Amino acid sequence: MKHSSKLYLSVALASGVLLTSCNKLGELSADNFTVTPSPLEAVAEKVPVTINGRFPEKYMKKKAVVTVTPVLRYEGGETAGQPATFQGEKIQGNDQEISYKVGGNYTMKNTFDYVDAMATSELYLTFDAKVGKKVVEVPAVKVANGVVATSTLIKKTAQDANTVVGKDAYQYAIAQSQQAQIKYLINQANVRTSELKSVSVQDLVKVLREIKNDQKSFQIDNIEVSAYASPEGSLKFNTALAEKRQNSSAKFLQGELKNMELDADINTKYTAEDWDGFQELLMASNLQDKEVILRVLSMYEDPEEREVQIRNLSAGFEELATEILPELRRARLTVNYNLIGRSDDEIQAQYKSNAKELSVEELLYAATLTEDANEKKDIYATTTNVYPADYRAYNNLATLALAEGSIENAKNYLKQAASKKDCAEVNANLALVALAEGNVKDAETYVSRATSAPNYNELVGNLNVAKGNFAVAAQNLAGTKTNSAALAEILTKNYTAAEKTLASVKKANAMTDYLKAVLAARTSKNNEAVKHLANAISKDASLKAHAAKNLDFVTLFNDSAFLNLVK
Repeated sequence: MKHSSKLYLSVALASGVLLTSCNKLGELSADNFTVTPSPLEAVAEKVPVTINGRFPEKYMKKKAVVTVTPVLRYEGGETAGQPATFQGEKIQGNDQEISYKVGGNYTMKNTFDYVDAMATSELYLTFDAKVGKKVVEVPAVKVANGVVATSTLIKKTAQDANTVVGKDAYQYAIAQSQQAQIKYLINQANVRTSELKSVSVQDLVKVLREIKNDQKSFQIDNIEVSAYASPEGSLKFNTALAEKRQNSSAKFLQGELKNMELDADINTKYTAEDWDGFQELLMASNLQDKEVILRVLSMYEDPEEREVQIRNLSAGFEELATEILPELRRARLTVNYNLIGRSDDEIQAQYKSNAKELSVEELLYAATLTEDANEKKDIYATTTNVYPADYRAYNNLATLALAEGSIENAKNYLKQAASKKDCAEVNANLALVALAEGNVKDAETYVSRATSAPNYNELVGNLNVAKGNFAVAAQNLAGTKTNSAALAEILTKNYTAAEKTLASVKKANAMTDYLKAVLAARTSKNNEAVKHLANAISKDASLKAHAAKNLDFVTLFNDSAFLNLVK
């Protein structure tokens, strides 16, 4: 079918009609005027039409007034468009004047609000005419057949768009660390008993015991020892001192591990002069000369020169010696380990035995362990019962409902989710529900609140299809292998791209097959169109009624195979 074909409408006098009276106008027929587009086409839930015509010579009586009204008639009703009035040369009025002798051209632009019944419809021009004070009859003229409603399929393809799931934060292994500090006296490297009784060291030893006693829940990675010397004295001496502190701290840890019979790697390192630590402590201190000392650090790179310059500040150095430097004579011990959660099998087993024992993160994670939609639905429903304040399970139930075509259920779940948290995921899914309902205004509002959603561009693309911005929509959806992307390409007549997109739809469904049928029909591949349509109807019987009146299939309306499918 060629959508660019023109239907000609003549406003010539019908053959055989004799104008024996100057009070008659005569009958009109469809010959020389065009209706664009023909057939009509739904765009953004509207049906725009332009009618161009010419009143022939000696038709419009000089005292005639003719009002032309486009009327779209369909089963169960009709919709009238905006009328236009034309007048003869002796009428005093503000309407377009038409010459009796030479006739005249006119253009009418109209837009009808689309309803589904218009797919099978007829566009008529009706006439209210007077010559002088006398009403004359001009029969209505049929000028076009039907409305191509392919763009309205966005209400179905939006249901297949990529929804946004509220993700779990479950981690099988959660990284943990426990630190302790051993301080040393000036120029010494032996570990004092008093230091081993400190709170930080005792807490570190306690963690090691817990790891040893419960190796199912804890998994040790390694232990790090970082030893330091304060930046006073010679670099050579401090290097040896820092190394000794490293070794004494590591020896202490090795003894603890041996007593516990716990295996762990100990990684050691030392820093001869801890200038970084020195500067950090200095900046956090209340020392009177700290700004001067900081300038010294910035001016001199050589550590020995730094020390000389700082010692020259005699009052300042004494404060350093009592408040800062003792804190730098230390070794830092760090135990790196993982807190181990339930395995996938354990989570699934616990769900079956008593789901209430699982955390909300474990329950949401459990839903990712199955591809069965019914199992997912059961898990999310359970999650809403156990953790009713968390929005994610409601949101995720909505995504399943949307995929099933249960728009009302999806909407109800999302209302509950939104009452828990107003976030991008929920608004993104609400936008798709609004599009599926044909509610473009609400969809725009929700899209504006979903700018951080991972499918934001896709949302905008679907919205632009619904708004009739087909070219922009195709750009928004470029690279998105979805039914909506293919629909946008079909509507922009980029049939090669649409074919590739439909072949790549990840979760192909009835609508994928239906769009393949539309594409085949538009490219004159009628046998393929019937084959794809059969596949679509076998998956979704509701498409049978849509196909029966879809003007994309007009060339198949007399095809026996097509008729058998849609009867």
